[in-house]
Amino acid sequence: MVDPIRVFRFAPSPNGELHLGHAYSALLNLKLAREVGGKCLLRIEDIDTVRCTRELEKQMLDDLEWIGFEWDEKPRRQSEHFGEYQDAIDGLQRQGLLYPSTLSRSAIKKIVAEHESGGCDWPRDPDGTPIYPGSERDLNFGAMSEIRASGDAYALRLDMKKAVGTSSFQWLENELVENARPLDWGDVVLGRKDTPTSYHLCCVLDDAIQGVTDVVRGKDLFHATSVHVVLQKLLGLVSPRYVHHDLVLDDDGEKLSKSVSSKSIRSLKTAGLSKEDIWTSLNL
Repeated sequence: MVDPIRVFRFAPSPNGELHLGHAYSALLNLKLAREVGGKCLLRIEDIDTVRCTRELEKQMLDDLEWIGFEWDEKPRRQSEHFGEYQDAIDGLQRQGLLYPSTLSRSAIKKIVAEHESGGCDWPRDPDGTPIYPGSERDLNFGAMSEIRASGDAYALRLDMKKAVGTSSFQWLENELVENARPLDWGDVVLGRKDTPTSYHLCCVLDDAIQGVTDVVRGKDLFHATSVHVVLQKLLGLVSPRYVHHDLVLDDDGEKLSKSVSSKSIRSLKTAGLSKEDIWTSLNL
């Protein structure tokens, strides 16, 4: 029996210049795919249609080609698949797992500040963001319908406690069970009134649609994997293998950012480095 082809992917967002961290993740996925005779795909994560532009996308593709990253199929552009994400949102709503939330980030920040002014800490998710209070989770059907019918902006949040119970959540064999803590994220946003998806939702759907078998990405996304596995269970999708690699850090030991141009691929190329220099510096 012939083993199925393993499929890897690199999924950047064209909202700024790619840096050495992106180069490492892209080239590592390519290297692993080639070593096992698999495929390496490119996905363009551009659901933020304001910050992600075609000009930045072109620059991103030019940078990837220059460092020697190859993709084996036409790139999947998320902004062309909002209908598929909406179908998934509709399915989760039929399961009673989503509810509308009108609290803005500033409103949540105010609630947290008032709570912490009394000397009590507010719970935060693994990224350090204050967890949504959950005050709208138990609204009745009529109240939820009014929010959806209004002209006000709202987010669609996943009732995580209900989702974990519904999905018979189990952690992956290749990750430690004690690190499976989806409840630490609270009720994550899966969509908004004007955008029928979020990073978590489209990432999970795209991996399934593209047949991705191996997700190799940075350790900064390690904890988000528990949210993704829950969604895979809810949507009836197969979970890929996950590996989370070390991050490329700056001189101060901090994670690289697209706002730090000195480490961008474009600036290094302009400074006279070759793609061989990039591969060598990343120990690939």
